[in-house]
Amino acid sequence: MGGCMSKNNTVNTTDENGGALKPNDSDAVAVGGNGTESKVTMEEEELEETVCKVDDLKDGEMREVEVAGGKVLLIKELDEFSAIGHKCSHYGAPLIKGVLSNGRVRCPWHGACFNTKTGDIEDFPGVDSIPCFKVRIEDGNVKVRTKKKQLQSHKRIKKMSVRSVENKETFVIIGGGAAGLVCAETLRQEGFLGRIVVATKEKYLPYDRPKLSKAMDGPADSIQLRKEDFFQVYDIEVKLGHEVVSIDTGVNSVRFQDGDSLTYEKLLIATGGRPRTLDIPGSDLKNICSLRNPDDANYIAQLGIGKNVVIVGSSFIGMEVASFFSGKAASITVIGRGSVPYAATLGEQVGSAIQKIAEEKGVAFNMNSGVKEYKGQEGILSSVVLSDNEEIPADLCVLGIGVNPATDFLQESGLKRSETNNVVVDRFLCTSNPNVYAAGDIAQFPLRVLNDVSVTIGHWQIAHYHGRVAALNMCGNEVETETVPFFWTAVFGKNIRFAGYNHGFDDVIISGSLEELKFIAYYARGDNIVAVATLNSDPAASKFAEFLASGNRLRKSEITSQEPESWQSRL
Repeated sequence: MGGCMSKNNTVNTTDENGGALKPNDSDAVAVGGNGTESKVTMEEEELEETVCKVDDLKDGEMREVEVAGGKVLLIKELDEFSAIGHKCSHYGAPLIKGVLSNGRVRCPWHGACFNTKTGDIEDFPGVDSIPCFKVRIEDGNVKVRTKKKQLQSHKRIKKMSVRSVENKETFVIIGGGAAGLVCAETLRQEGFLGRIVVATKEKYLPYDRPKLSKAMDGPADSIQLRKEDFFQVYDIEVKLGHEVVSIDTGVNSVRFQDGDSLTYEKLLIATGGRPRTLDIPGSDLKNICSLRNPDDANYIAQLGIGKNVVIVGSSFIGMEVASFFSGKAASITVIGRGSVPYAATLGEQVGSAIQKIAEEKGVAFNMNSGVKEYKGQEGILSSVVLSDNEEIPADLCVLGIGVNPATDFLQESGLKRSETNNVVVDRFLCTSNPNVYAAGDIAQFPLRVLNDVSVTIGHWQIAHYHGRVAALNMCGNEVETETVPFFWTAVFGKNIRFAGYNHGFDDVIISGSLEELKFIAYYARGDNIVAVATLNSDPAASKFAEFLASGNRLRKSEITSQEPESWQSRL
């Protein structure tokens, strides 16, 4: 069973705000009227309030109610009441505006899902669950019971185990991103008592990577997903600056660049991607940058202020960098291979609408183009030369042209890899070696909503989900990957949500108005709607994700009818 135990044996060593309690911490005590110490603090005292009548809510309805001065999300589903936190633990979205279906609530912004009975996070992004409150019915009244402490934060860390000296097993995780972090936490949540080692070449603890291109000037510690004391409390070893150079699956060993090695019983590989570069004349000039870590983001953010910024790549990273520099740089030029930004991912109609917004903010575009040469003075970039020989002034060039899987160290591992060097896994995320798993950007896995066609998806949400599934299966379970891909981007004050998988789409049907920037874009492959992108139409993307997750399928003919959104009533 991989050393995992019953959750009944786990311990909770955190406060309700998600901060780790030190071993010598103790609850504050209140002095009673007779001078004796009360074992129950004001924060621990249970409070109960009547929030509504049983018949006030229809089946399948959610309502925010007040309890003890705080807000709680009350849910009625299948004639049963439950109560959980009212905000998503990811970025605090109001769950009342989300989607209730099949015993869980899906966040309207980024698609995270929470169990309506427990508040546990079941799909991602985000690393925390949310509070859960007791509900009872008395004389037709719905009563919710809570503690003040539970209302102080919209986040909750699940109960977790710690290492036992009696357990000699070691589980190694290569990669300190979302997949690695969620895997480590899930192992402890499942009661794994052995040694957990997270080895990463990063010099920072796991951080919120999507923020790198959205808030580039933020300090690294402001985007950490967990503080250092969290890893200490739960006995999760994080080896920063430890790059793996090879693994030997014959003897279950990992070798690091510094010559050290480590043996394992189970291994997760989650090394993510390596930014692509351009091998052209002048590529060794200073101030040609890729964006992969907080140092990159901070350097780019500082250098570009008041300067000529050229961005190569017109998809998500490139456009978010352009958005960041809007109003900050002297000039912003985006160079893209397609006819419009996002042409390959969101289609020409949506891409054209976003390009128009960007141009109104002063961004210039050179589309159907590429860079053939960098020019500089005294070793520093001064301009870029396009494929048509046009020369554009550039003090800073940011590359956003995709990533290659960081899997070179697996050359001699014997693990099966694809033609693009992604690690091939089954629906349990297990590789060709039964002791080795892979997750996140590098994993080529069967996508259930695509009839198990093998795909590689570099989404933040997918990385989280893979980390959880891998951990469960490293513990001896048989849990399949069943998530619906979900991602988002924020550019020029606009938030685009996307759900599904639209690779190879052959048609885009727009419901709403591109001009008014309020629409749902439906992506069709043949007669099947395989994905949606939305703007100012929440929670449509979350509804579509839940629609697919529930086993439903949407036909193109339904969307082209007079009521294109009628499918939402089938949830």
